[in-house]
Amino acid sequence: MSYLDSNVLIYPIIYGKTIPQAVKARIILACVEKGLVNAYTSTLTWDELVWVVRKTLGSKDAAEKGKMLLQFPKLKFIGFDENTLLQAQKLVEKYELKPRDAIHASAALSKSLTIISDDTDFDTVKELKRTSINQIADKLLEKHNRELSKLQK
Repeated sequence: MSYLDSNVLIYPIIYGKTIPQAVKARIILACVEKGLVNAYTSTLTWDELVWVVRKTLGSKDAAEKGKMLLQFPKLKFIGFDENTLLQAQKLVEKYELKPRDAIHASAALSKSLTIISDDTDFDTVKELKRTSINQIADKLLEKHNRELSKLQK
C-alpha cells in the first residue's frame, strides 16, 4: 500500500507532459484509478493542490482540480486529528521536517504506508520508506510489460 505525496497529484496538472515526473505521475494515477495500486493521501493534499493550482493557473482551475481530487476513483484520504498532529510534532522535533512534510509523514506512518514522493526530505525519517515517482512508475510499467509479454506467448 502506498501514500501519495502531493507532488504526485500536482505534477500532471501543472506540467502536463512537459517533464518526465509528470508523465510518470500520470502512470501511477492511472494505476490507482484502475485499482492496481492501493493508495492513500492526506486531506492536506487537497489544500496543497488547490493552493498550487490557484497560484499557477487561477482560482477557477483550482476549484475544478480540487473537486476532481475529492472524486478521484479508488484514492482514499487520511484525515489528520490530534494524534496525527502530535506525531507530526515529534517528527518536526526529531528530524527538523517542515510542518506539511511532517503531517504527510505522520499520515503515512499511521497506516504503515510507503510514501511515493520526489521530496528527499522524507529520507531523513528512519521510520518511513520513500520511493520516487520514477521508481514506482518504472516498476509498474515493467510489471505491465511482463504481463503483456505473457499474453503474447
